[in-house]
Formats: sequence, C-alpha cells, structure tokens
Amino acid sequence: MHQSPFVPAGDWRGRPFESAQFQPPENLMPWLAYTGSLTAALKQLSGGDFSVRVLGQSWQLPRAEECRTLNLNRHSRALVREVLLIGCGQPWVYARSVLPLRSLQGKSRNLRSLDDRPLGELLFSEPGIRRGEIEFNQLRRNPDLQAQGLCDGADSAWGRRSIFWLRGKPLLVAEAFLSQFCPGDPPAVPANQ
Repeated sequence: MHQSPFVPAGDWRGRPFESAQFQPPENLMPWLAYTGSLTAALKQLSGGDFSVRVLGQSWQLPRAEECRTLNLNRHSRALVREVLLIGCGQPWVYARSVLPLRSLQGKSRNLRSLDDRPLGELLFSEPGIRRGEIEFNQLRRNPDLQAQGLCDGADSAWGRRSIFWLRGKPLLVAEAFLSQFCPGDPPAVPANQ
C-alpha cells in the first residue's frame, strides 16, 4: 500500500484566514482557491507536457478526518486513489481522492477503473457536478513515508480539499502543491465562469 507524502497538520480551514501564520504564498493562493478544473489549468500551464502517475488505488479504510468529512462510518471502506500530476517532467501536485462505495454505483461505476486518466478531467466533464467549499491546510511531511523522493526534502506543502457531489453522492478530493510547482501566473479562468 502506498503512503501519502503529506498528511494534514491540524484542521482544514475555509476562507478568510484568521491568522497571519496561516497564509499560503501569494503566487500559490490563486491555484489553491481555483474552482475550475485543476487538471485543465495544469495542462495549459505545462504547454501540454502533462501526465498522471498513479501511486496507488485500493479499497481501504479512509482516515478518521476523511470519514467525518464524508459522513462515513469509521469502518466503511472506500476506494482511495493517490496520484502525482506531472507537468514539464516535474511532480507538481500530489492528489488523494476518497470515493465511498455508495458513490461508485450505477453510472458512476466507471470511476473504479480510471487507470492513468485524471479524475478531475472526468468530474468536470460530468453535467450537474457540484463542488463544495474549498478548504485549506498546511500539510506536514508524513513521518512514516518510505519513498522520501516524493517530498523533495520539503517538510510541508500547502494543500486544499473539497467534496464533489456527483449524481448527489459525495467524493473527496485533496491536492498538495509540491515544491517543484512554481507558477509564475495564476490559472486561466474557465470560459464558463
């Protein structure tokens, strides 16, 4: 089983931020707060030099805070998918998605077998997809991590998460922006916003 490179440090928070200590870097904030498809924005930023590397996908017990957020019983299993979003040959974003069993039935069964296709691309192509509030956290390096290369020596990373409602059923997507991601510009605003 894969180990997440970064784990939550304290509670996830919405905006506005109450303290000066909890302030993401100015150049990263537009990306953290971006409500469009992060996959599409990263593809555009990379000039098409973009890929997804699946680190792991398996049925497991979500973390306690993920269960609370999704209103799952603590013993409920979910499909947990962990990937790296790679732009210009560099790992830019680590993403962890938690897809409860009840959310993967009927027309949503196809989400069980994504392979190296980005989840975000599929979500934003679905009519009627609804995104909940984006929450933020300064994640800390996982002390149990074996594959240290995923952190690139960084002790922390800024992350965001939100619940997506697909056909009225929830799934949780969390993303951590890795140290190799150094955007010069904010993401382009989608045409439909």
